[in-house]
Amino acid sequence: MTRWAMGVEYDGTHFCGWQQQSGLRTLEAAFATAISQVADHAISLTCGGRTDSGVRAAGQVLHFDSDARRSARAWVLGTNANLDRKASVSWARLVPDFFHARFSALRRHYRYSILNRSARSALHEGRSLWVQAPLDAQLMHDGGQYLLGEHDFSAFRAAGCQSKSPVRRLDLLAVHREHDLVHIDVAANAFLHHMVRNIAGLLIEVGRGLRPPEAVRALLEGRDRRLNAPTADPEGLCLRRIEYPAAFHLPDPV
Repeated sequence: MTRWAMGVEYDGTHFCGWQQQSGLRTLEAAFATAISQVADHAISLTCGGRTDSGVRAAGQVLHFDSDARRSARAWVLGTNANLDRKASVSWARLVPDFFHARFSALRRHYRYSILNRSARSALHEGRSLWVQAPLDAQLMHDGGQYLLGEHDFSAFRAAGCQSKSPVRRLDLLAVHREHDLVHIDVAANAFLHHMVRNIAGLLIEVGRGLRPPEAVRALLEGRDRRLNAPTADPEGLCLRRIEYPAAFHLPDPV
């Protein structure tokens, strides 16, 4: 058996999340089926970060084991031939047996995008959250700085989150505006369920002037999810990159 890593991308608005579920169209099932056809045997996948229904990915990473003798080019082209146009493989690499798409990762990088203008956009539909009220990106950025570092993020986890610990280390949180788009970029060693979307929901309220930036610190320290803002919708979220040790020589997403 040899272990392969793959870089994949997808439009999650066309799938019911990553994790395989009976009777539903999921990304795990789509990629496993496509890769299995190339391998000519059943494949089991592990991904670097499970995403919810509606979430997109430009830099998802997965690994699988196979005794099939295929080149990296054959894995990429063959798998893509068996996928629809809403999901694709960008690269494949042989990796050591101890590589693990989830546990070898150093950081996950996400972006939450907000279309901030009075009129909706056909081109940004499914790719950003439409917020009509004016947003102050600087206030959002200032509020987000209270979340940097290692904290108990209980106030930012979903009610059904199954993680044993609410403690995470947030290495980056930056908010900036590009014309009508406001982007929230975050990176952490790992994320709790709905953590990024809950951060986005709170910063949107800060950007609208409904809460001061200092309210972010108070909410974080209070650890009460009930006092947080509503969870932001999934369509604005994209998994941009998963960072691994350089020794694995994995490509960065384009």
